[in-house]
Amino acid sequence: MEKLQNPLSVLLVEDNVLNQKLIFLNLSKYGFTIDIANNGQEALDKLDVNSYDLILMDLMMPIMDGLETTVAIRDKEKVTKEHMPIIGLTANTYDADRDKCLAHGMDEYMAKPFDLQEFFTNLTTLGIIQ
Repeated sequence: MEKLQNPLSVLLVEDNVLNQKLIFLNLSKYGFTIDIANNGQEALDKLDVNSYDLILMDLMMPIMDGLETTVAIRDKEKVTKEHMPIIGLTANTYDADRDKCLAHGMDEYMAKPFDLQEFFTNLTTLGIIQ
């Protein structure tokens, strides 16, 4: 894994400060720019004023969880005709969780703890990087 030639902007939607720091530090080393939202409502507010290449979305958060937030984003996309890649993050590793993420409009799903190799594999699979 090499540093990206063209930095990607990521909206990290995560309520756990330790997870925020871990993911921020891991991705910053590879040239990603990261903006953090602590819950789904903050994410929607940030999306109203900023654009991102990718969203990393925790599933379980206060105020508005990741599934609700994804549905709201997908509803807005019906108007904008743009698609924002969303990768769900959860501490649960059940197959049903992955199915639930995809059914709510997420593009992919990753279990925590955050795995950098899996993340890059997902980016390649989703066509975000080569």
